[in-house]
Amino acid sequence: MIKKIFKYSIGFVLLFVAVINLYLIFLLGFFRFVNPPTSAFMQQNDNSSFLNIVTPNTISHEWVPLESISSNVVYAVIASEDQRYLDHFGIDLTEVEKIIEKSMDGKKTRGASTITQQTAKNLFLFPQKIFVRKGIEIYYSFLMELLWGKQRIMETYLNIAQFGENIYGVEAASKFYFKKSAKRMTKNQAAQLASVLPNPIRYKLKRKSRFMLNRIARIERQMNNLDQRLIYKELKE
Repeated sequence: MIKKIFKYSIGFVLLFVAVINLYLIFLLGFFRFVNPPTSAFMQQNDNSSFLNIVTPNTISHEWVPLESISSNVVYAVIASEDQRYLDHFGIDLTEVEKIIEKSMDGKKTRGASTITQQTAKNLFLFPQKIFVRKGIEIYYSFLMELLWGKQRIMETYLNIAQFGENIYGVEAASKFYFKKSAKRMTKNQAAQLASVLPNPIRYKLKRKSRFMLNRIARIERQMNNLDQRLIYKELKE
């Protein structure tokens, strides 16, 4: 009896995992062609309530296609967040290796999440830093690279990334901070938006600290070091 229960339990778990995988693949395949109307992060941070219809929706978000976003924004987020974006398959093993080495030496480390990982986390998961979430995030990232490709991942990332309190996507952020569409953003303005991405609540663009000014200048310098022609060819054509 115990063996039968164990056997059926294993079978049930395997069936459950298979169903979840099929659902995830279907969902990612669907969002490959249909723009996600919202994201997990937007839902968690939205102060409006279904039970309280008088509370307005507090989220500022507007989806635009990648061709309606200035190339400066693409270069800025790659320079700031993931300079090997075109070279990895969702996980930047070079950065992971550096973090392990620094940790073993007792040095302070920074996150090594790629743009793909950040897209997976923002779209499907939650912000809490726990081991289980990281594992799921890596799996999602692998599937997104496989099913979406770099262009769609970048387009989705730029449309769901948070750039301030209740501000999501570069179109809403550009209109809020610079009173213009994302298509018309300059190099400096793109660097400003990219500068808040590590912590869009803590880092402020309205009243820039010396740290933020230095960070913006550093991102602009790193943008100049990128192979912009290759990036444009891979993501914009």
